Amino acid sequence: MKQKIIFSEQFYVTADPHEEIVTVLGSCVAVCLWDTKHKICAMNHYLLPLWNGDGLQSLKFGNISTQKMIEAMFRAGSTKRNMVAKIFGGALININEAFSVGPRNIQIARDVLQEYKIPIVSEDIGGPSGRKIYFSNEDGSVHVKYSKNS
Repeated sequence: MKQKIIFSEQFYVTADPHEEIVTVLGSCVAVCLWDTKHKICAMNHYLLPLWNGDGLQSLKFGNISTQKMIEAMFRAGSTKRNMVAKIFGGALININEAFSVGPRNIQIARDVLQEYKIPIVSEDIGGPSGRKIYFSNEDGSVHVKYSKNS
């Protein structure tokens, strides 16, 4: 199986059934999209929930990243009716959880997916640990490895 590693402020789309997309998350969130009919998958990795209109639009914002990734799935031949989503990350890694970006990152993923009417079929979110995510285009499965808490 070939691996494509993505980092924050990136997304990746593939139709190769022998490829998996990998990323490491803390308070960041990854949205995994899978077209169950056409076997196209995509994953993004974003840092912050919402671009507020100031400055340039950037893939570091969840609302921009997820929208651009969905549009890239459409260009790759995917259709909304065949798409499902899985959400990962959003850990509470800050000492002061009141300022943690994780829960807001999770909410923006849900909001954008709801706007596009793409169902969320699973999620592994929140909690105190980071995660390494392996998303397989062969069958749409996701394997999660948790980081050790310090």
